[in-house]
Amino acid sequence: MSALAEVHWSGSPEDRAALALRHDWSGLKGLEQLWPELARRYGEQPALAAPHTRPPEAFTYRQLQERIEQGAAGLAALGVGPGDVVALLAENGPRWLVADQALMRVGAADAVRGSGAPLAELRYILDDSGAVALVVESAALLGRLELTEEQRQRLRAVILLEDEAPAGAAPEGSDPGDSAPEAAAPALRVLGWQALLDLGATAPAAAWPPADPQRLATILYTSGTTGEPKGVPLTHANLLHQVEQLGVAVAPSPGDRVLSVLPIWHSYERSCEYFLLACGCTQTYTTLKQLRADLQAVRPQYLISVPRLWEALQGGFDDALAKQPARRQRLLKAALGLSRGYHEARRCAADQTLEPVPPWRRLAAALELVLRWPLQALAAALLWPKVRQQLVGGALRTAISGGGALASHVDGFFEAIGIELLVGYGLTETSPVLTCRRPWCNRRGSAGQPLPGTALRVVDPERGQPLAIGERGLVLARGPQVMGGYWGKPEATARVLDGEGWFDTGDLGLLLADGCLVLTGRAKDTIVLSSGENIEPGPLEEALAASPLVEQLMLVGQDRKQLGLLLVPKAEALTAWATERGLKEPALARALTGEFNRLLSERPGARPDERLAGVALVEPFSIENGLLTQTLKQRRDRITARDGGAIEGIYGG
Repeated sequence: MSALAEVHWSGSPEDRAALALRHDWSGLKGLEQLWPELARRYGEQPALAAPHTRPPEAFTYRQLQERIEQGAAGLAALGVGPGDVVALLAENGPRWLVADQALMRVGAADAVRGSGAPLAELRYILDDSGAVALVVESAALLGRLELTEEQRQRLRAVILLEDEAPAGAAPEGSDPGDSAPEAAAPALRVLGWQALLDLGATAPAAAWPPADPQRLATILYTSGTTGEPKGVPLTHANLLHQVEQLGVAVAPSPGDRVLSVLPIWHSYERSCEYFLLACGCTQTYTTLKQLRADLQAVRPQYLISVPRLWEALQGGFDDALAKQPARRQRLLKAALGLSRGYHEARRCAADQTLEPVPPWRRLAAALELVLRWPLQALAAALLWPKVRQQLVGGALRTAISGGGALASHVDGFFEAIGIELLVGYGLTETSPVLTCRRPWCNRRGSAGQPLPGTALRVVDPERGQPLAIGERGLVLARGPQVMGGYWGKPEATARVLDGEGWFDTGDLGLLLADGCLVLTGRAKDTIVLSSGENIEPGPLEEALAASPLVEQLMLVGQDRKQLGLLLVPKAEALTAWATERGLKEPALARALTGEFNRLLSERPGARPDERLAGVALVEPFSIENGLLTQTLKQRRDRITARDGGAIEGIYGG
């Protein structure tokens, strides 16, 4: 039997050499200990900039540390301390980071979500986490939350990241009973952001929390199969592992520019942000609306995002190319093909493909490199710097993609124009990074090698038996970054964590001999769009199944921009529906898409990303054709394989 598909990664020689160049943070017992040292090391160097917040803000490392201390002293004066959980419901910006770290500085943890999430979800998080205080984006959002009397009594304070105070709230220093009507709910103690800092400026410094890396640091909420989010509690040890080990993939220097566009409460953005600031980088917050302008203004050396952004950047190149004169179009397309071929040959010669390369093929690839090099060098010198300038500002050294699989043609495009695009893999439950591609081991199509200290195992999905290297199965993970269990949900924890600490990722994949992980699909139902949004299909499918047109259905959309629907219709009902409206293909498919999007939009708590790009009619799923189990559960991977052509049709393939 060949070697078992299990790797306990302690780090390659290249990993150890890369980490030796980074500052050693292994002595930290909590993230809050990071900032005084960064202030000492980098002082007046710019740390954060937020040109689009109201008002615009910028901080040096020393100012950032001072602001964190002020916020912590203010929180302590409000009665927030070790072991408390505070809900933090807001979007990107320096104030989010200051609030986050001020809470850790007093020994508390935050339960986080973006302000744009459905209100029912935000209310659920506020209750499920047992939050004793609330940090919220704005007075407007606080009003929309419509806090209950029980919540008002439980919350020691509400802090607005924007400074205005809502009408009827008790401002700092007032008696809640002074002006509240006798029958009204208890007035909240509401402070604007500046009021919190002013309180901290006059209060004693917050006591340092216990030096215990196993302290709770944060609770991140991820979707559940019933539509009820699950809390993922992460400790300081979980997050510090990422700060210590992400240096195997990227090697930033103090002062390097970073552009942040992902939601800061997302585990991927958050851990990378901690790491990059620990390296002394200067981070600028942007928005999707301002991204193109800020790429030119900031000229970042590092950019971290999800596949959807890289797809959009390539789409921008394609759109610009289509507007060029025909002669220039032919030139750029030929140069792009040449560069793609050059890099494919380079990877083949270096044995950096997914399949083993025989010696004769490596020799042929080396010869191809020599032949292609003159024209490739010309394109690299004359064409691609201009393209990089127009797309990403011209200074980008390393781009990191996570939150979903990256399409191979997008991966190849950035490689061709000279941008190192590294791919990482992980989940909220793993803080999140489990694996990442390295500059010296950048196997396109793979998710890279594990971070040091991480173990991966591939097992048979049904029997749980270990498989061999190269065999496809369920991916399990274990390491310092893996959560200890869901918040208050022991049954959900037991489904994903065994007694030895192995976490069931729900993903299918295989391991290569050098430890690289290749993902091939998902064993669990969660759909991850190319934007990084997680969609649980069960509740949506249940809503759509109520339609009289539906016999069977399955949502698709893994790594796509939008959801799609495979529909097994009730033949007679569909015929009658189409005849009544005078519909034939392709108008029928468009009408079905509109009908089902109407049903989705009418769901309580419907989200904007829960919309269909299209509908495809397919043959039934049955036990006989292998698409249903004996208990009539859909085999989603097999349906996806059978109806691959229909899925491509939905997305214009």
